[in-house]
Amino acid sequence: MSQTCGFVAIVGRPNVGKSTLMNRILGQKISITSRRPQTTRHQVMGIKTVEETQFIYVDTPGMHIMSKDRNKAINRFMNQAATQALRDVDCVVFIIDRTRWTDEDQAVLKRLEHVKAPVILAVNKVDRLNEKGDLLPWLAEVGARREFAAVVPISAKHGTQVETLEQEVAKYLPESVHFFPEDQVTDKSLRFMAAELVREKVMRQLGDELPYQMTVEIEEFRETERVTHISALILVERQGQKVILIGENGDRIKSIGREARLDMERALGTKVMLNLWVKVKRGWSDDERALKSLGYDLD
Repeated sequence: MSQTCGFVAIVGRPNVGKSTLMNRILGQKISITSRRPQTTRHQVMGIKTVEETQFIYVDTPGMHIMSKDRNKAINRFMNQAATQALRDVDCVVFIIDRTRWTDEDQAVLKRLEHVKAPVILAVNKVDRLNEKGDLLPWLAEVGARREFAAVVPISAKHGTQVETLEQEVAKYLPESVHFFPEDQVTDKSLRFMAAELVREKVMRQLGDELPYQMTVEIEEFRETERVTHISALILVERQGQKVILIGENGDRIKSIGREARLDMERALGTKVMLNLWVKVKRGWSDDERALKSLGYDLD
């Protein structure tokens, strides 16, 4: 039997469940998640090999409309990263949230006009619909907005119909040798994943209190036979944000570190010694040179 292999971009507006879907497909956490929009900032590749078929999924930042509070260099980077992922893919999965259609959904649809690859529409979170009878008319309505290769209602969180979605995707993967070993699940380094896990815990604990002017840089990642030593620097833009992040008597930063360390130990399969530091770096999120130095680089 001949092998098939192809790239699949997962796109949509912020907070529709793109990362949750990819983690569900892979059966493990590759992309971090939170209830806050724009948790994903980079293209994150997830690789799934099933016998002769290799899926290479690309999770992308949420495509969003630039506005007064979303007009920084990091916002431009995220939109560019999501758009770049559409180049040369074999299939696109466009995710929307239940029966809601927003201006940002429309903006994503507009960006897909010139994409030559087949586009599958995944209607997510259908388990949370109050009126199940609304689903079929909505699928017909939204399916008429363009010529989709398929329209699949799913629940990424619970796995409902995700296998059906994968079967639809598989139809459009070309004959090709596999690009990655069958046991590889991502192109990202453990160092990158460690930084993302710290950022996830910050966003989950402080999503409403701490604005998005926060990022994480790994200063040390040293593996020994029994313990992995990791030092992570959390960058914020104002002194007040640093105070919130550390918390009273350092309680908040200790809690973030504890949760991140447990996830790291599960991912690495070793004990982890994690040290966290918080530093103020004013204006980093709107400074393209600073963004590049922190790993926000499309090259």
